[in-house]
Amino acid sequence: MQDNPTQVPLWRQLQGAAFLLMAVRGGRSMTAALEDVDPILRPGVQALGFHALRWLGRAEALRQQLAQRPPPPEADALLCVALALACTEEGAASVDLGRLPDDDSPRYTAYTLVDQAVEAAKRDEATVHQASFINGCLRRFLRERDALMASTEKHPQAVWNHPQWWIDRVRKDHPANWQAILQANNARAPLILRINARKTTPAQYLRTLAAMNIVANQIGPHGVVLAAPSPVTALPGYAEGHFSVQDAAAQMAAPLLLEGLAPPEGSPRLRILDACAAPGGKTAHLLELTNCELLALDIDAQRCERISHNLQRLGLEADIRAGDAARPDDWWDGRPYDAILLDAPCTASGIVRRHPDVRWLRRPTDIAQLAALQARLLETLWPLLKPGGRLLYCTCSVFRAEGEQQVQTFVVHHKDAHFMPSPGHLLPQSGAGVTVFPDNLEGEHDGFYYAVFEKRNA
Repeated sequence: MQDNPTQVPLWRQLQGAAFLLMAVRGGRSMTAALEDVDPILRPGVQALGFHALRWLGRAEALRQQLAQRPPPPEADALLCVALALACTEEGAASVDLGRLPDDDSPRYTAYTLVDQAVEAAKRDEATVHQASFINGCLRRFLRERDALMASTEKHPQAVWNHPQWWIDRVRKDHPANWQAILQANNARAPLILRINARKTTPAQYLRTLAAMNIVANQIGPHGVVLAAPSPVTALPGYAEGHFSVQDAAAQMAAPLLLEGLAPPEGSPRLRILDACAAPGGKTAHLLELTNCELLALDIDAQRCERISHNLQRLGLEADIRAGDAARPDDWWDGRPYDAILLDAPCTASGIVRRHPDVRWLRRPTDIAQLAALQARLLETLWPLLKPGGRLLYCTCSVFRAEGEQQVQTFVVHHKDAHFMPSPGHLLPQSGAGVTVFPDNLEGEHDGFYYAVFEKRNA
């Protein structure tokens, strides 16, 4: 087998993508499942897996049209992957399968897709007896494509490629923008870098990229967005810590918390708590922008190791501890903080374009459960903030229960909490999608919620 992933047979990549879909249907994240994929196969499998998950609603609706009863799970996953790829071809033209935006992988005709999907079935003991069934379904789809596609248009889950409950929730929370939000979720997210202010500037880094014929533009005060994806570790300055990968919306957190916040009298440094810090992107940004005493806390010890590795590459230092933010007696030294960043656990409904599996992993009950956890964290951490200090509450969610409604309830019950001017809900923006964002962040970004509170003197 050659090391070039573009030389891997398509049937092997289809098997890998079906494996990812099986994992997601079983409740496992695609990121975790990818770790079990052969590194040689991983780039192509990831590309196909992302595509399949973005078009899964349509693929499942088509499979229901093609088969009265679903086949065994392994065969169903392979068939849905193939249908997700076949249903996006433009007319009778060839469809670009598994092609990464930055490589030169070949294009496959729809009939090659059918042939390779059948080959994938024949090469697996779990699907070998379903090869003829898969062949029949896919060939019927090619013959009756227009009629079958039209028949799925009456199903919202097929049109929007999200679970029905998710569609209903977004429509309720954002009645004027729900369609654009769902459209943005299905787009490919660009590669966005946050430039390390301690090492260089966006302008300087853009010149470095231009010298290598890499097209990029500045986004926000610290960000650079690449016109085409590129292997991150191969970009200039990676090993030297000149940048981190971080979406433009996430890059707003550190500046929002620090804006106008001066070190206390008699102290050269702010005392800051990053309460749910892993993997450390916002932690690093805070350290890049200010000289502070920072505690990076996370409940997962393994994820704390990621924080450490990321800070080491960037040339930054923090006190990193594994601990539950909801149990400060286990880790707090009793000294109040000047600033607290609470990037609370959430549904991740705002970063679906980067993690297309999220929409299929979540359940409707998750929203209330996570909102309860968010409320508990706010209640627990607020007493740790000194008078005059600031707390930034944020989630990568578009659901109002995890944003606006959460904050409204908090303000009602805490008269010492001054709700400062804040961005509120940032809705995912991709290309020509919905444009609901603050004036200082126009362009590509994920969905987020931000609220800044200042603690009044008692």
